Amino acid sequence: MTDTQALGPTGEICFDLPSPYEAHPCGLLHLPRFIAKIRKHLAGDLPKSYQKNFCRGFDRFLCMHLGIDPQQVVEAVRESRDTADLNVRLIEIFPRDVRAADWNREVVHKGMTEAGREFLAESLTNMGCPEKIGTIVSVCDMMDFDEGRIPGFSDERRAAWEAAQC
Repeated sequence: MTDTQALGPTGEICFDLPSPYEAHPCGLLHLPRFIAKIRKHLAGDLPKSYQKNFCRGFDRFLCMHLGIDPQQVVEAVRESRDTADLNVRLIEIFPRDVRAADWNREVVHKGMTEAGREFLAESLTNMGCPEKIGTIVSVCDMMDFDEGRIPGFSDERRAAWEAAQC
């Protein structure tokens, strides 16, 4: 376990990943998180708890929205020399119009269907936080809650991680 991870009930937690609500300069939410996960994956530092959805879940949904394969983004990250080079490579593989507003609206609403609310309720119950049902209303909220950006679940672990970063 590295100093950017802590063990939680769902496995290792990466406190250094961007929030899914963080936008890339091109306007797309979740893209900075996907890029950060790719970097961890390429370095051999992506925990098993994150590997199960690597290039799946939101990563795949984002790429489907863009009409590309997730492996194209992985290759762009692998081949880039720095952030500026990566952004040039992304422009080359992304469509001219990334329709950021459409994607952003879709991604922030994931989990708000009846099935989504059931999934969130079950997950929160399994995490030992059933009192958060109705407060955590989207899958993006769940990621932020799990990683300590929304108070109540990983508070102590995140505080310990932040203290270790100083």
